[in-house]
Amino acid sequence: MTMHLPLGDIIKAGWLVFLLYWAIRARDAKAAVRSEPFVLRLLKHWLPLMVGTVLVLPWRGGEGSLLRLRFVPPEAALSILGALLVWAGVLFAIWARNILGRNWSAVVQVKQDHELVERGPYRWVRHPIYTGLLLAFFGTALAQGEWRGLLGTAIVGVSFWFKLRLEERWMREQFGERYAAYMQRTKALVPGLL
Repeated sequence: MTMHLPLGDIIKAGWLVFLLYWAIRARDAKAAVRSEPFVLRLLKHWLPLMVGTVLVLPWRGGEGSLLRLRFVPPEAALSILGALLVWAGVLFAIWARNILGRNWSAVVQVKQDHELVERGPYRWVRHPIYTGLLLAFFGTALAQGEWRGLLGTAIVGVSFWFKLRLEERWMREQFGERYAAYMQRTKALVPGLL
């Protein structure tokens, strides 16, 4: 007797937990004193994030196209690994969001009484929410197994990279040498690498 795990539902549940947590916690952020203009946010972050998400989401059609070709064979072990990566990424992002507390923002902002957070997952990477989300996107792409998932993950990654560069410039302006020292000892997205 073989057991079939509902991996698609497990992956969707991970993303749903992420979205619900974000929606609930979004209301308790500090007031902003500086924010990136809306048009720039839309073009540099939200539009690529939407395109990347659409590429990673399950959809029908386009069979035989380059985007629908597989980069891994359709093996259950890879799908299970993908689902585990989704949950690991979501939980890591939630942990980071919880540690960041009221300093969090969905957009690039400097908050009133902004604090430099270096504890929890911020000990290992400067942008653990992005790290967690990229892990979850990659897990989704791995479970899906198609090139479009990797392309979507790459688009989201580039979007996060542009966003974090602006965040870091503003944090250096806000915290000076303290942030520069943090950057020296802590990688942006991948501990010890990037």
